[in-house]
This record gives sequence, C-alpha cells and structure tokens, in this order.
Amino acid sequence: MDDIHNIRLKRLQGQLGDLVYHMTKVQFTQFSPPKAWSPALNAYRCDNCIVVCVDLAGVDKAAIGLQVESQRLLLRGRREAPEPKESPNKPVEILAMEIDYGSFEREVRLPVEVEPERVTAEHQNGLLWIYLPVRAHG
Repeated sequence: MDDIHNIRLKRLQGQLGDLVYHMTKVQFTQFSPPKAWSPALNAYRCDNCIVVCVDLAGVDKAAIGLQVESQRLLLRGRREAPEPKESPNKPVEILAMEIDYGSFEREVRLPVEVEPERVTAEHQNGLLWIYLPVRAHG
C-alpha cells in the first residue's frame, strides 16, 4: 500500500513541477520592463557637500541625464537589457530576469540648498558619483 501511495505522490510532484515550469515560461514570454525603474543609491551629508552614489551598472555614461535644482536632484536615463548577443550564445529561453532595464528615473529631495552650477559627477565601475556643494549662507 505504501508503494502505491509513493507512486501517486511522485506523479503529483511531477505534475506540479510541470505546472510551475509552464507558468514561469508564460510569465517570462510575456515579460516587459516596467515604465521606469529606480536605481539604488546611497546619499551622504559631508561638511561642505552632499555626495550621492548611484548604482548604474551597464548604463552608458551618454545615456544618463542629471538635473539639479537648489534642493532637488533628478536622474534619468536608460539601460538596455543585458543579454548575450553573439550568435553562438544567442539566448533561446529566459531562465531568470532580475536586472532592471529600460528607462529609469530617480528623484532625491535634498535637506539643504546646493549650488547647481558647481555640481560635478564621475562614472566609475558602474557607479555614478555626484558631488553637490552646499550653498553657503552668509
């Protein structure tokens, strides 16, 4: 009797596995990027400036737009879907897709006034570092 129960349980497990596989396959074939995603960032208050570090791995520097106002930072851009492009490694099935792509936007409200005309930025190792000098009041 135990053998019959084990056979039925294994068959049920197999059917459940097939169902999950087909549901996942449908989910990925109908996958489309969100309208806009938000990159992760760290922000630091320093003595004379605010430093913002944004994780933009795989984003070309030319695809990044930066707008700075006295108490607001707006970052926009686009990242292409990272996937193999060479013909011997052309994807035939998506197994996982967790890296955001497409248009992105991130707004940061600043706790103090900064000097937009003195802002500098550098792009290194997939990170965008933005240096926002704090406006001196006097």
